Amino acid sequence: MTTRRDRIAAALNEALRPSALDVVDESALHHGHAGASPAGETHFRVAVTAAVFAGRPRVARHRMVTEALAAEFAGGLHALAIDARAPGE
Repeated sequence: MTTRRDRIAAALNEALRPSALDVVDESALHHGHAGASPAGETHFRVAVTAAVFAGRPRVARHRMVTEALAAEFAGGLHALAIDARAPGE
């Protein structure tokens, strides 16, 4: 059984080919908040460094990340904090 964390990492690796990627499940920090599930796997933080972000504004970078994770949002991912950078930033 794959975790949502693993699926997020796989989707971002495939879509963005990052040079660095960190995916953290922060669901336990949001227990009892809107959108939180007792089962967890609803709130995540990603830090991704990828060449495809070079020259793009922050909104475009975030859009690229959320588009790559559309299936996860449709399947219960509630919140995602994003740090998206180009190499050297």
